[in-house]
Amino acid sequence: MKFPKRVQINEVVLRDGLQLEAKILSLEEKKSLYNLLIDANVKTIEFGSFVHPKLVPQMVNSGELYSAVSTEPDHPTLIALIPNLKGAENARLHNVDRVNFVFSASDTHNQQNVRKNTEESLEDLKAILAFCRSHEIELNVSIATTFGCPFEGEVPVERIQKLVSRLVEMEIGTITLADTTGMANPKQVFDLLSLLREEFPSQKFNLHFHNTRGMGLSNILASLQAGIDSFDTSLGGLGGCPFAPGATGNVCTEDVVHMLHHMGIETDLSLDGLLKASSALEKIVEHRTSSYLLKAGPSDRKYPVPSS
Repeated sequence: MKFPKRVQINEVVLRDGLQLEAKILSLEEKKSLYNLLIDANVKTIEFGSFVHPKLVPQMVNSGELYSAVSTEPDHPTLIALIPNLKGAENARLHNVDRVNFVFSASDTHNQQNVRKNTEESLEDLKAILAFCRSHEIELNVSIATTFGCPFEGEVPVERIQKLVSRLVEMEIGTITLADTTGMANPKQVFDLLSLLREEFPSQKFNLHFHNTRGMGLSNILASLQAGIDSFDTSLGGLGGCPFAPGATGNVCTEDVVHMLHHMGIETDLSLDGLLKASSALEKIVEHRTSSYLLKAGPSDRKYPVPSS
């Protein structure tokens, strides 16, 4: 098997991770999590989203968080999710310089998410792209439900190919393929990514998996085999989509990093730092998370032999 030597981890706990939480975190609580991620050497953070607070109240202080941390020297790459042009305009008001626009491959999920079909969102993207370029904002794009829709079922490969082709024509820097409700399987992932990388060899792809059905790590392994070296992960495995049934659980950052490091793949992240942050996260959100590593510890940890 041939794997990349280094993988980029994009931490999404402050956005995707928190958006289903019953507790709405204060600015200070989010800053404390942010600082722990910095201590773990995290270099890319999706810090929040500019959506209507009635739809996702957990993101209400995203602008304040950006203002509080973006002035720090050598801060990591900070990304805001946006659902529409209004979101891009709000990001601009807070001087955010990198955004991620998301739309769904399936019309039904897109309707649930933004009250538009996929084609209408692609039309919106043209205006968002023009706005971002005129204000020197880097725009990346995510395709939700790439590997299956909870309402429509399987999404045809040909549809994904056409959507990616249109984004490539727009010269989108990074395209994220998202498994929004954890429907992907490793063979499906490998086959699709191999096809897309062959068809669009110069395009940068990022993968966003959910572990809803326990296949998150195996899907990352399949992605690595297909040559992918960039992934979204969430501390503690927190997260999910508010607009899709059963969309709980992103792949867990510390579990992914543990797997990669033991495979000899570098991430530049501190596993001890991530475990410290994950432990603090449980206290902040006031419940246990799905982190395997937080429960069991690293696989190279040696325990004392019990006395007889």
